Amino acid sequence: MKLLFAVVMLLCASAGWSADQAAPAAAAVLKGEVLEVKDVESYSYLRLKTADGETWAAVGKAPLKKGAKVTIENTMVMTNFESKALKKTFPKIVFGTLAGAGTGAASQMAAAHSGQPKAEFTGDVKVPKASGPDARTVAEVIAKSGELKDKTVLIRGKVVKFSGGIMGKNWIHLRDGSGSAADKTDDLLVTTLDQAKVGDVVVVKGLVRTDKDFGAGYAYKVLVEEATLQK
Repeated sequence: MKLLFAVVMLLCASAGWSADQAAPAAAAVLKGEVLEVKDVESYSYLRLKTADGETWAAVGKAPLKKGAKVTIENTMVMTNFESKALKKTFPKIVFGTLAGAGTGAASQMAAAHSGQPKAEFTGDVKVPKASGPDARTVAEVIAKSGELKDKTVLIRGKVVKFSGGIMGKNWIHLRDGSGSAADKTDDLLVTTLDQAKVGDVVVVKGLVRTDKDFGAGYAYKVLVEEATLQK
């Protein structure tokens, strides 16, 4: 159950959902017939006919066509979700993974950190701090994670590592020159639906989360989720 909870909480990093909106409601499985497909770079948005009526859902990009019967697992319902790629706001949308399309959270995390090739930036990083009341450095977010838990932060930094399409989102390691490798305060994990490349300098806006355990030994004391990126 702990692993299932982690999967549900991690499947829908949102480009349009903010902290002042109602918390997403979790469900287990959604079944339906595809009425419409809208593909973007990494995701497929599906209009589904279900036993309870029509609904929109979003999954990792998949070759689906009208009339296909799908089962979506590890679902989470979000309200007032804005898709920047589609320039559309969904009053209600279900995020999840297609049945049979992938493995559990622990297996996906293990694959992301072992079998997949990774690009990493290894040079020196020095990036000016973002401006505004929510602006923080990487080191500040890590050092003050208890105080900042579940709050919105704004961070400017360089993408030093990128893993895409893991559990329905992209995983970015961000550095800005603050903190120290010795005490692990110089590198911050960010999850997002947005795309980035290693070496990009981006401004990240997201929610601070603490003590997240994805299983298989992949646990993080602090990270930023539901992030949007601006270059």
